[in-house]
Amino acid sequence: MAARRRLAAAVVIAASHALAPPRVVVTGVGALTGVGNTYEETWRNVCAGKTGVATVTAFDDVERFGSTVGCQVRDFDGKAWFASPKTANANDRYTHLAMAAARQAYDDSGLKDHDPDRVGVMIGSAFGGIGTIESEMERMQKRGPRKVSPFAIPAMLGNTASGVVGIELNCRGPNFGVVSACASGTHAIGEAMLAIQRGDADVVLCGGSEAAMTPLMYGGFGAMKAMCAKYNDTPEKASRPFDNDRAGFVMGEGAGVVVLESLAHAQKRGASIYAELAGYGATCDAHHITTPAPEGAGLARCLDVALQHAQLKPADVQYVNAHGTSTAYNDKFETMALKTVFGAHAAQLRISSTKGATGHTMGAAGGIETVLTCLAVKRDTCPPTINLETPDPECDLNYVSSGSEAMSVDVAITQNLGFGGHNGVLVFKKV
Repeated sequence: MAARRRLAAAVVIAASHALAPPRVVVTGVGALTGVGNTYEETWRNVCAGKTGVATVTAFDDVERFGSTVGCQVRDFDGKAWFASPKTANANDRYTHLAMAAARQAYDDSGLKDHDPDRVGVMIGSAFGGIGTIESEMERMQKRGPRKVSPFAIPAMLGNTASGVVGIELNCRGPNFGVVSACASGTHAIGEAMLAIQRGDADVVLCGGSEAAMTPLMYGGFGAMKAMCAKYNDTPEKASRPFDNDRAGFVMGEGAGVVVLESLAHAQKRGASIYAELAGYGATCDAHHITTPAPEGAGLARCLDVALQHAQLKPADVQYVNAHGTSTAYNDKFETMALKTVFGAHAAQLRISSTKGATGHTMGAAGGIETVLTCLAVKRDTCPPTINLETPDPECDLNYVSSGSEAMSVDVAITQNLGFGGHNGVLVFKKV
């Protein structure tokens, strides 16, 4: 009899989901960036037009690599965010950053005494434990294979951050890492939304983390001529999205995690809500492994998908947190994609790239920029694009270049692109 009742209840739940998927909201945020070790400090400094870009101290002899600038998370004690220092010591810096952002978001959400089986974790990263890979390879070459750490393999993995957060916070729901280069954090949040809408979880901690300021990363990106080396003497000017004098992206590190939950679950426990995650889009350019599709065609399709998922029109949107990497192809094609989708309304949009402040944090970008976008909706403020002094003639929209702007933000979008042709778009709105 009990089994029949459970089956009947499952059928009713499945039917209700088919008719109207649960609405999904953001109830907690956490972030660590080069301009702040909390989401509040990051938001305050981004809105004030400050940047964390400076001369790199993450490794020695940076002068050998061409670009000497980056945006590091400073004064950060990873061990403080773990229940045991031993666990912290066994993990890579990217996991430390993810753990810190996840605890911030969890505490901010007010979630307590949760059902472990109904809480998931999905944290994306482009490079995972790249620092551990490099240091352990060096150890093996100098001291032999028997000296490789027994913790090396799990510390390297791109899913370890999700797994460790699940262990530390006792979350036994859907748990995995997402890898789609610089769109990883965005896709992790979108996939978390779908998991809640499927009924797989009530709550998911999701976002992105990256700690890729290493010699191999600087060497590799330097060989691609992708990193900014023009402003080594004035690092604060190096990251300049949409500016005609940009000279490549600036490497950043950090983490951004949000707590997503069904609206019903949030209301039942009286949670404070930042915004509703109303739409998600994911597409592939199928064009080139590193260069975006001409005219931003893949991103334009992704924007269309996300807006349709949200059941919103382009004219409903007020603010876009752009990918804005401070590279010529991205900035131009991203602008073209926005014009394609928004038409005449594109001129009314407020658009900003916060990477002028945080640098390009790779797989963490989607998580960090989601936090900033949710705060833009909650606080009716558009953060600025800094260092935009000489606009690129082909980037001719309103990039909020004169400082943060107070205005009603009812609907906002954040979008990210990744090597491989990956596109991710998230649509947020006021509840």
